[in-house]
Amino acid sequence: MDLRIAGQHALVTGAGRGLGRGIAKALAGEGVHVIALDRDAEFARSAADEIVAKGGSAQALVLDITDSAAVREAVARLEPIQILVNCAGFSRDAPVDEMSDEAWQSVLDVCLTGAFYVTRAVVPAMKAAGYGRIVNISSRAREGDRNKVNYAAAKAGLVGLTQALALELGKSGITSNAIAPGFCDGERPRSLPHYAELKERALALTPMDRLGEEADIADAVLYFCARQSGYVTGEVLTVAGGRWR
Repeated sequence: MDLRIAGQHALVTGAGRGLGRGIAKALAGEGVHVIALDRDAEFARSAADEIVAKGGSAQALVLDITDSAAVREAVARLEPIQILVNCAGFSRDAPVDEMSDEAWQSVLDVCLTGAFYVTRAVVPAMKAAGYGRIVNISSRAREGDRNKVNYAAAKAGLVGLTQALALELGKSGITSNAIAPGFCDGERPRSLPHYAELKERALALTPMDRLGEEADIADAVLYFCARQSGYVTGEVLTVAGGRWR
């Protein structure tokens, strides 16, 4: 099926690894020029190089999305963005009574405030064009999860941001939707010291009896980015194999 997005420009945050990289590759596969944003230069360039090596169109953008001024300056240098995927994020797990101020704030800064900074920077060009697609990567954990008060709060906040943008920007031809992944296997979760415990718990609670994959999330993102989804906005699509807790 032709999604009718070939030739568009997409900015994907957190594109250096994991879900962000999978999303960037999926968009490139649809003929989209991808700006692979990551604060790690090696990962950003690796993602862009992989896309180009497979015949796609991409460039790397090395940027800390928690730096408001740097975000504005970087976006101003880009071609107008038609698709924004806010995927940058990480977790710093701890029981609430042991969580440091820094662990709380750093997760909120990247997962929520950074998404706001990037969205604010790309919206003027979308409004001028009367068209845009914003997809925010939230999480099943927005409903709460053990030792994740910072992450759950940030991902729930991202849903609020998504729905507020849908109300505000709909008349400008811009849609705003969110994907809420469950536990997805990949390089990043496997690097966690408690990966085995997380995997076991996820499998026990997931009716589909498998972990999520990058392609599961990328396919959902493509749906929201398609021209054909222009009447869908303010929605949260949970992609978690039936898992709700």
